[in-house]
Amino acid sequence: MQTREVTFFGHGERLSGLWRTPDDFGGPLPAIVQGPGWMGLKDAKLYVRYHEALTKAGFGVLIFDYRGFGDSGGDRTLLSPRNQLEDLVDAVSYLSGREDVDPDRIGCFGTGGTGGGNAILLAAQDPRVRAVVSQVPVADGRDWLHRMRSEDQWLEFLAELEVDRRLRATTGAGRLVDPREHIMVPTQERRTTQIKADVDTRVPTAVSLGAADEILAYSPLAAAGGLTTPLLLIAVEGDAVTPTDHAQSLYEAAAGPKSLLLQRRTTHYAAYDRYWSLVTPRIVGWYQVHLAVGGVGELSDPGDSGAAMRWLQDEPGPQGVER
Repeated sequence: MQTREVTFFGHGERLSGLWRTPDDFGGPLPAIVQGPGWMGLKDAKLYVRYHEALTKAGFGVLIFDYRGFGDSGGDRTLLSPRNQLEDLVDAVSYLSGREDVDPDRIGCFGTGGTGGGNAILLAAQDPRVRAVVSQVPVADGRDWLHRMRSEDQWLEFLAELEVDRRLRATTGAGRLVDPREHIMVPTQERRTTQIKADVDTRVPTAVSLGAADEILAYSPLAAAGGLTTPLLLIAVEGDAVTPTDHAQSLYEAAAGPKSLLLQRRTTHYAAYDRYWSLVTPRIVGWYQVHLAVGGVGELSDPGDSGAAMRWLQDEPGPQGVER
């Protein structure tokens, strides 16, 4: 796998990315775009082996730091799912313009809470994305934040947000808080796991409490309703970090080709290792099937679910001629 540092722009801010490709390839590549998961960075070791598997299968992978994170520009105190979605759309535009990328064969990979949710939001907004894999996603931000807290803690949190809204409206600036402690409430497993230790000390620790308002309104589930982009979901049974029923509800809402992998007898963070050898080939295979498209689409109406575009796979014709 070759890794090159690349730069592109998201709403005027410089975004820093890593462009990973097979060691040897000829012609434009099918490509996968990835924005990191909740409080993640592009160079996290957790992502490398996924990228190695994808590049070995002939895909290019672009992973980048969102605005305000890592090596990208932007306000370090702003944690904004809305901005992250804009950055993902700009990343697709960047990929589409590269000479070594086939713009008709772009997919999205998202893992870890809002990482998984963002992938679904991107697919729902951007028709250039032809296949999605969403691993342990958040489907509804309000429910996600609520279920981290007891009822009295939840009501106290809502009251705190209302005070901060008034402060921001009055003074132009609200409180800064640690997002891993004050917006998300970490589980005991999160406090002890080393799976993200390589980036934990490099992510913002003081962001506007107003970020919680965006997460309260965050709803990949609403975006998934009627989604026809092929969607592979990966969940953990009894997940204490991203509830299992979030992935299940996304699966039920999606209208296109879809699949749900449920990992049992494990935990949110342990599942990355435990089921690596089973899950990773399914991720690669999903893209191989649903990004094997050419430049011809067929619009047909089966009568029940309405018209849907099916992209035709290039097949070699007689004597190797494409048909």
